[in-house]
Amino acid sequence: MCGIVGFIGQQDSKDILLKGLEKLEYRGYDSAGIAVMNKDGVHTFKEKGRIAELREIVDEKVEAHTGIGHTRWATHGVPSRVNAHPHQSASSRFTIVHNGVIENYAILKREYLQDVQLTSDTDTEVVVQVIDQFVAKGLEVEEAFRQTLSILKGSYAIALLDEQNPDMIYVAKNKSPLLVGLGDEFNVVASDAMAMLHVTDQYLEIMDKEMVFVERTSVTIKDLQGNVIERAPYKAELDASDIEKGTYPHYMLKEIDEQPVVIRRIVEKYRTENGGLTVDKEIIDAVNSSDRIYIIAAGTSYHAGLVGKQFIEGWAKIPVEVHIASEFSYNMPLLSAKPLFIFISQSGETADSRAVLVQIKELGHKALTITNVPGSTLSREADFTMLLHAGPEIAVASTKAYTAQLAVLSILAAVAANGKGQSLEFDLTKELGIIANAMDVLCGQKEEMEAIATEYLSTTRNAFFIGRSVDYYVGLEGALKLKEISYIQAEGFAGGELKHGTIALIENGTPIIALSTQEHVNLSIRGNVKEVVARGANPCIISMKGLEEEDDRFVLPSIQAELAPLVAVVPLQLISYYAALHRGCDVDKPRNLAKSVTVE
Repeated sequence: MCGIVGFIGQQDSKDILLKGLEKLEYRGYDSAGIAVMNKDGVHTFKEKGRIAELREIVDEKVEAHTGIGHTRWATHGVPSRVNAHPHQSASSRFTIVHNGVIENYAILKREYLQDVQLTSDTDTEVVVQVIDQFVAKGLEVEEAFRQTLSILKGSYAIALLDEQNPDMIYVAKNKSPLLVGLGDEFNVVASDAMAMLHVTDQYLEIMDKEMVFVERTSVTIKDLQGNVIERAPYKAELDASDIEKGTYPHYMLKEIDEQPVVIRRIVEKYRTENGGLTVDKEIIDAVNSSDRIYIIAAGTSYHAGLVGKQFIEGWAKIPVEVHIASEFSYNMPLLSAKPLFIFISQSGETADSRAVLVQIKELGHKALTITNVPGSTLSREADFTMLLHAGPEIAVASTKAYTAQLAVLSILAAVAANGKGQSLEFDLTKELGIIANAMDVLCGQKEEMEAIATEYLSTTRNAFFIGRSVDYYVGLEGALKLKEISYIQAEGFAGGELKHGTIALIENGTPIIALSTQEHVNLSIRGNVKEVVARGANPCIISMKGLEEEDDRFVLPSIQAELAPLVAVVPLQLISYYAALHRGCDVDKPRNLAKSVTVE
């Protein structure tokens, strides 16, 4: 969701900025733009649509060594060239790009900009116009920047150019991710390290309410009181080759196929020398000393949390609540005496979850983040972190991060149980290996998954996923995948809930994808299937070997039943992929969606 890049150095900045924006396309956007600055002034190019369309309008004759760029995901104002970033002040002196939401932009407009004619509908333009007004009243640029930041309410990541100072990019952040990358005779700005990994892997973390003054050979960090802050850089642990599609037509398909490797990598990262599994003692102590665990997440990560609850309660015998982050932040329940909070987020930048983290830290509670991105905001600000080790996930629809979350949650639960003297009835290390092998088998059955997508989802306008116990949670994730990328109205339900209202939506031919991997509810879910078939539904039963019946459409390899969600989701991912592909949808970049939701 929205992306920022910036460059200052000795090379021409245009192509570096455009390549950086292309690396951020996976985040979701509706327009893009760059502004480059040379002795002739600032040259701005922006366009609605894809980066490829922006490239076509960039003047190759303009050479400039300083510039900023942006991909926009609309919040204030419709997607358009006018609302696209960068935005300029009325005097044309200042040019800005911004991620986030300025909550008090209307108040600022009334108080400071009554005599200024705004050209866009965005909250971002208000920021650059206020800076311009402060400078017009005699403030130095740094002071005008500082004063403007001090009155902003909400979230922001900002990069600002001053036409009268081509040797500086002014940078600031609050609640939105932003990094400064360090190079030899150049420096860069990026909302995601992947954007500028092609030029540097050395980055400085920028904390909330800090200002950064980026020059070609130096970077100065200050707080809003003007105090200089020293901070060492870190190396971005990303493999550029992981970010490329290779021979795959889409990132989503590549990432589905990577799941067996990810599971094996997770086992390797958390395995002890004697073949067991281990988690940092401090984390296990925090888990086992808590009287209740609160899992906070959104979207796919929320669905992983529901399965994780089963692992933790079933094995470690600790009560768990799973909450949607955006609801918890504004409607916090009565907490237990010794809670532990677990935040699950692929990006580690989810704004809704961070809002909760800020609240619970103020209350003095401990927090563990489970994320795919080391050094991300949630990772830095929580007490503990467990990494997913899934590698970069580029497709908007999460696949390998979801199964990685389940694997890491299972390891956390098993090690916590062992710490309490409660051993599992099976060897988790061995079972995760079996799961990786089963995933390999499933990824090799793409033709069958495509056939199912063709048979059930080619022309339908809706579909239902049903299951019981953990199969219900997997059904929720399957429905989310399908609607995310194919735009089919898909919903997941507990099998027994259909007759409490939803069965009224069943029509002749309505696809029902039913999961049956749990022996103790196998007969119940099959009874639910019969209920919808009696109303005309077209059933697709996906069962586990040992529970299959003659008319089942697909049978999963046999694995430990409690870990079935890791395997059962793979066919649903592939079915969704092929349903979207056949409908001509943009699989990796579905409409209206962003990979990392960095605004509340």
